[in-house]
Amino acid sequence: MTAQTQPVFPKDADALRAEVIETARALPKLGLTKGTSGNVSARTEDGFLITPSGTPYEDLTEEKIVAVDMQGCYRGDILPSSEWRMHLDFYLAKPGCGAVVHCHSPRATALACHRKGIPAFHYMVALAGGDRIDCSRYESFGTRALSEAMIDALGDRNACLLANHGQIAGGATLKKALSVAEGVEDLADQYLSALAIGQPVILDAAEMADILKKFKTYGKQAGDLKDGQSAAFELPKRVG
Repeated sequence: MTAQTQPVFPKDADALRAEVIETARALPKLGLTKGTSGNVSARTEDGFLITPSGTPYEDLTEEKIVAVDMQGCYRGDILPSSEWRMHLDFYLAKPGCGAVVHCHSPRATALACHRKGIPAFHYMVALAGGDRIDCSRYESFGTRALSEAMIDALGDRNACLLANHGQIAGGATLKKALSVAEGVEDLADQYLSALAIGQPVILDAAEMADILKKFKTYGKQAGDLKDGQSAAFELPKRVG
């Protein structure tokens, strides 16, 4: 995710609310959270829509999704998630971010409880936009201090671990933000498994710089590449 990437705004606000609910309900199905922990939001033209505080995901309806503006104000009788400020500051810091997923996924949380980030033990750490995934310093949940700690840990990346808490991830769309959160959990699982038999080999800065270049075109079809842009890895010859 870069500052040049623009978030995608659905034309229908009700459709976006429904997608927020769908994404929130995917968290327990994917093993990324349990109960009412975690929260999901999507950017709008003048703020963002976020899941409410303390509401089971199966009880969510479009009317319960809370609109918050970029000044941190909301209307109505339903409180937004207690972590609304993290979402707000994520959007303010990342102009290309269209959605944010925060969850207490078990393996990422286990690392966060040791205040450990995820180094470049595997090239896929690049999915977060950098050569590592850092862990923030500890601050109490629902506070401005936690939001500031998150911003420090994110740096120019789009995901981080939150000390003794969980993880947070962003993307241009809800699907992409959820995919990043799922990827962070997979990496945490692999890293913990690798640590069980010793310290894994860490890829060096030059290799990760090359990987990050490749990620700019990774997963794109030829028609998706911009003018002058080519795939950063070898392609087979097209014969038909």
